[in-house]
Amino acid sequence: MKCFYAKTTESHDPVFRLYLGVIARNAEQAERAQLLLAGLDRLDMPVTEPGRAPRALLEKVHTPELLAFLETGWDQWKALDGAGPEVVPNVHALNSERTYPSHIVGKAGWHMGDTSAPLGKNSWEATLGAAAAAHDAAQAVIGGDDVAYALCRPPGHHSSADIVAGHCMINCAAVAAEALRETYGRVAILDIDVHHGNGTQDIFYERDDVLFVSVHATPQTYYPFFVGYAHETGRGAGDGYNLNIPLPQSTGDDGWCEAVASGLDRVVAFKPDALVVSLGLDAHENDPLKGLQVTFDGFSRVGGMIAAAGLPTVLVQEGGYLSPDLTTSLVAFLAGYTGRDMQF
Repeated sequence: MKCFYAKTTESHDPVFRLYLGVIARNAEQAERAQLLLAGLDRLDMPVTEPGRAPRALLEKVHTPELLAFLETGWDQWKALDGAGPEVVPNVHALNSERTYPSHIVGKAGWHMGDTSAPLGKNSWEATLGAAAAAHDAAQAVIGGDDVAYALCRPPGHHSSADIVAGHCMINCAAVAAEALRETYGRVAILDIDVHHGNGTQDIFYERDDVLFVSVHATPQTYYPFFVGYAHETGRGAGDGYNLNIPLPQSTGDDGWCEAVASGLDRVVAFKPDALVVSLGLDAHENDPLKGLQVTFDGFSRVGGMIAAAGLPTVLVQEGGYLSPDLTTSLVAFLAGYTGRDMQF
């Protein structure tokens, strides 16, 4: 299995996060990548430095305004007297009548959905590296590989066309899907991150050429709260091409595997030419964000189930946060996917 990782991601190490009214350390720390790389090392899967994702491809996923904000926003922010080290919004564009602002504080409120994805000095280059990893993994599959893995951070599935949020910046799963669409007619995205992939859903919600399926902790009690419900099935041409399977936070291996199997049934029925998996590992029982109760065995089982679908597949890393078990969670999934018999 070819694996892609941009070393520039290590320069993105966000600090700010507001949670329960408390300013806390951001959960999407650079150490995440080291824990995931350690998992690849255990599997003897070396990483390749990706090239550059074409700007035209990024603009198929995101608005030019968002990309410009991510590229230049930190420099504009630092030009302000008394600005902090990261771009963090303190106002949001919530009115039904609104005009795109020219001031960087206004742009932050326009493009940032919450305080969990602060923009720092090196965030743009890091997220370009993540997008490049997704792009190159898609190109490997287009070139004939059965599967390729992109170690993307910052992750992306909470980012819509015009808004970043939830630790995410460029939506790498959407980048991979659009790259595959340049060759394949129909692409499915299966999101198994513990959080609903609200950004990915939003990007493809009105399309029938990309199926989106998400298995996640119920938004009734868990982020992103406002979206990710079973009644959301798509709009217009996309009606029927969006499937959400929300689960109680008490769900363990059997319930999770059953839900993923149901999602895979919908994927297979769609008859896609290729599959993108938003590979969140934060469903693990010891993940600090405490969404579901999945064990290493659950990840291994699901890896095998996805492989058994027999589709050309791009695995795009999403969540999975600082825990000694993050490394083994990746090992378990990839071992299951590749059919390796390993003890966890």
